[in-house]
Amino acid sequence: MSTLEITENKAATAQQTPTQISGSKAVLEALLSEGVDTVFGYPGGAIMPIYDALYDYTDRLKHILVRHEQGGIHAAQGYARTSGRTGVVFATSGPGATNLVTGLADAMIDSNPIVCVTGQVFASLLGTDAFQETDVINITAPVTKWNYQVTDATEIPAALAKAFYIASTGRPGPVLIDITKNAQMQLFDYFGYEKCNHVRSYRPAPQVRKEYVEQAAELINNAKKPFVLFGQGIILGKAEEEFKAFIEKTGIPSASTVMGLSALPTDHKLHVGMLGMHGNYAPNVMTNECDVLIAIGMRFDDRVTGRLDKYAKQAKVIHLDIDPAEIDKNVQTTVPVWGDCKETLPMLTELVTAVDHSAWLAQFRELEKEEIKEVIQNELHPQTDIMTMGEVINVLNELTGGDAIITTDVGQHQMVTCRYAKFNNSKSNVTSGGLGTMGFGLPAAIGAWYGAPEKTVVAIIGDGGIQMTIQELGTIMQFGAKVKIMILNNEFLGMVRQWQQLFHDRRYSFVNITSPDFVAVAKGYYIDGQKISERKDLRNALKTMIDHDGAYLLEVMVGKENNVFPMVAQGTSVSEIRLK
Repeated sequence: MSTLEITENKAATAQQTPTQISGSKAVLEALLSEGVDTVFGYPGGAIMPIYDALYDYTDRLKHILVRHEQGGIHAAQGYARTSGRTGVVFATSGPGATNLVTGLADAMIDSNPIVCVTGQVFASLLGTDAFQETDVINITAPVTKWNYQVTDATEIPAALAKAFYIASTGRPGPVLIDITKNAQMQLFDYFGYEKCNHVRSYRPAPQVRKEYVEQAAELINNAKKPFVLFGQGIILGKAEEEFKAFIEKTGIPSASTVMGLSALPTDHKLHVGMLGMHGNYAPNVMTNECDVLIAIGMRFDDRVTGRLDKYAKQAKVIHLDIDPAEIDKNVQTTVPVWGDCKETLPMLTELVTAVDHSAWLAQFRELEKEEIKEVIQNELHPQTDIMTMGEVINVLNELTGGDAIITTDVGQHQMVTCRYAKFNNSKSNVTSGGLGTMGFGLPAAIGAWYGAPEKTVVAIIGDGGIQMTIQELGTIMQFGAKVKIMILNNEFLGMVRQWQQLFHDRRYSFVNITSPDFVAVAKGYYIDGQKISERKDLRNALKTMIDHDGAYLLEVMVGKENNVFPMVAQGTSVSEIRLK
């Protein structure tokens, strides 16, 4: 994105009568024009002029003061994921900006629309190693969809217009606008704000080639054993109904990626489970049995495919995706359908014919019975005195009816939650999929609640991940997000321990983690809570947590050395999935 393009956009509004405002005020006017109602941030020296201007906008913009900039961007991600809108973050220069990098990387790989505004030192000091000066543009270039440094206030309206447009269109992602302090303070002739709807060389909505849709339909109509893999692209494209219409017309068994969970209700008759390393037995095995594989809004991540040289080699592959970079990147496609699935799915549905695939679907259900016998029954209804993560999730399902928004951190608890949680509604599974960021769960839950305050938001977190961003309890304390925090404590960094047990001869190297009294810590932040270690207390404790009017922390002690199965071991084929 060039300075010339910014200047061209600025000139387009020149017909209006200008008013003199500061660059900082222009930032806030841009947010209001884009419909922003909530900002997550942390002030500092280089962004102080924007915060000074914000003092006069608190009746129109809600600012949530987080306790760490990483918490701010994860909260913005949670907000974006549950609201379907663009999350916004403020941070200062130097360490404030660099603290955003993990969240930017997370948002980039998981396609979250985020706009970050960072303060920067005076333009005259750039390159001098001034106090809290960091080259945030070059640091964040690999983990942003676009970034831009503003050194003159006249560029601010156009730069932010492009930021929101780029972040929210096509395959969404994070954008960072770095604004020098002089530009924030500078008065300039403001001609109003004009939203951006075009950027040269950027094609967020590709023109769909009908001949490829026709080729895809022909493959599907002739298939004996078709199989659908669906991802978050359906949610991002707001194409849940279009997707449901497609699979219901064709009767094709459909399995979700981790990020695709909640795009289709868990109990839908054609939903055959979750793909991937800790996914369900049937969809992993049947990937190597189908004759046509239809991938919709997913990217063939290595945790889904296992060994690529043994992945679905028998199948014709149809790939529907808005990002051309994902087509043929990992899995060779027979028919690529480049476009927004909101547009391509109805075109495909119109051309496909209704076929009876009940016998094929029954094969999935037979394998499902095997998984229930070998894994699920023992996980959800254990015969020992030791509680399992799965039974906790099962009772939570019974109490919420599958209508809660669930955020997770990263680790065993994440995989167990994704395996067993019920999702009735879209945008209700909020997790760190691609980057696998420990510390994501708590701040993401805060943002998720602001994105959907009418919903019950439950953060399910391990005893390791909670300690990475536990300071965000202070954000809950100050601003009152009614987040339910459930810590599944197995006294280990569980997923690493599982790998050390299975693949490193049980050499437990630095995975035994000692934790504080989490309930006492919560109470230090004026958040109620309790700890349980016996099954007889589980249901009442969960009900107390859910019914409590406000934030609540529940610590549940679970088995120390329980493993998550099934499992596709790294370097093996999906059809070699282990049940134990």
